[in-house]
Amino acid sequence: MSRIGKLPISIPAGVTIAQDNNGVVTVKGPKGELSQKVDGSIKMKVEDGQVIFEIDENSPVNVKQKQAFHGLYRALVNNMVVGVSEGYKKELELVGVGYRVSNQGNIIEFSLGYTHPIFLQLPKEVKVETKSERNQNPQIILESCDKQLLGLICAKIRSFRMPEPYKGKGILFKGEVIRRKSGKSASAK
Repeated sequence: MSRIGKLPISIPAGVTIAQDNNGVVTVKGPKGELSQKVDGSIKMKVEDGQVIFEIDENSPVNVKQKQAFHGLYRALVNNMVVGVSEGYKKELELVGVGYRVSNQGNIIEFSLGYTHPIFLQLPKEVKVETKSERNQNPQIILESCDKQLLGLICAKIRSFRMPEPYKGKGILFKGEVIRRKSGKSASAK
């Protein structure tokens, strides 16, 4: 049995959870609304302000797959509950000479040392804020109720300039430490 799948999810105040006949779980809260399809081999029960996931022993899916689904869907629904009640926030910083970022609504403009600026249109579920202060690295603050979408956006932004180990330049998460490598050493003759 999955140890994570056994843990109940407590439902905070102001959050409602519903499951329809097709297995789609919908979570509504103050920060938004999210939905996720749950496999038929997993049963979900809402009782006493908690959500409990159980494995359906009669489903034709093999045992290992059922156990994997048990933990997976519990974690996905828990992320949805946390997202609609508290929300998720990621902070990125641009490390490099001349790297700049600005936003107009949900369109972010990057200047990352290429010959052209890079524009990225964000979905409406993601809120963005950029900071550029003197003598500090430019920052991007992303907020959303959808953890998966937020991670996908952060990965896309990082792909524009991946952190590199020789100079330490690139787009980093706030507080991330890059393991530095030494460059070529001059050979003594």
